[in-house]
Amino acid sequence: MGHSHDGHSHGHDHSHGANKTALMWSFILIFGFMIVEVVGGIITNSLALLSDAGHMLSDAAALGLSLVAFKVGERSATKAKTYGYKRFEILAAFLNGVTLIVISLYIFWEAYNRFLDPPNVSMGMMIVAFIGLVVNILVAWILMRGDTEENLNLRSAFLHVLGDLLGSIGAIIAGILIYFFNWNIADPIASVLVALLIITSGYRIAKDSFHVLMEGKPEGINVEKVHEDLKGLANVVDVHDLHIWSITNEFPALTCHLVVDKECERDLLLQKAVGLLKSEHEITHSTIQIESQSVLPHEKDDCCN
Repeated sequence: MGHSHDGHSHGHDHSHGANKTALMWSFILIFGFMIVEVVGGIITNSLALLSDAGHMLSDAAALGLSLVAFKVGERSATKAKTYGYKRFEILAAFLNGVTLIVISLYIFWEAYNRFLDPPNVSMGMMIVAFIGLVVNILVAWILMRGDTEENLNLRSAFLHVLGDLLGSIGAIIAGILIYFFNWNIADPIASVLVALLIITSGYRIAKDSFHVLMEGKPEGINVEKVHEDLKGLANVVDVHDLHIWSITNEFPALTCHLVVDKECERDLLLQKAVGLLKSEHEITHSTIQIESQSVLPHEKDDCCN
């Protein structure tokens, strides 16, 4: 049986550090302005501001949770946790996604009540909302300097902030409509539009993180192609018990059995198989069992037998 794991490259370590730094500064900015926006929302009686402030509160919690997840994920593997604590990042992303959905549902409910009884909203909401927009743009820019494409945990935090940014824009637009047209219903309308965007983002994050938690196939990896490439190696007769999953969305893993003929040089084959998985499929953590045709076949339970 062969095992291969490159560990984390210097590039990954640098990205990990950048992600943590981005989250730390984002947390400080969001938490500080969240207090200002709560006060502003209460004084101006604006649902758009209060919903945005509520979302900012969740953002502060989301950013804090994501930051803790990065720290926990750095802990070394133990006898009880043989893969370490990296999966905690995915759990944090899932919780963030569910939180986005819950917040959007609450905003829908509040907006419904305000459609029935539109409130008078002060123009002061525009001042607070504009400051919030500036803060959210700055935080979004900070987070985009991290690895939001590959790291699901950081992406979930970024989407929280993006929802806030859209909320600030909605509050500003609502304030303009109220000021020029006395259209108070613009406040709940703006909130509904933002909530639609928030619930969409929350659903996607929750779905992607749930897929990882359920040991789903990593995005971008074709299991059938992996099976075909491994079976195409010299001296390989069959491939079975092929499983590909993710510890995190940046850490794909593979296990399989290769059935070989008598002429096979097993060490050489293992080297070729590991190299193939790395170069063609970007899988750096693999456990491969090589067995002869005389070995009794295992029960075949993967999709590529």
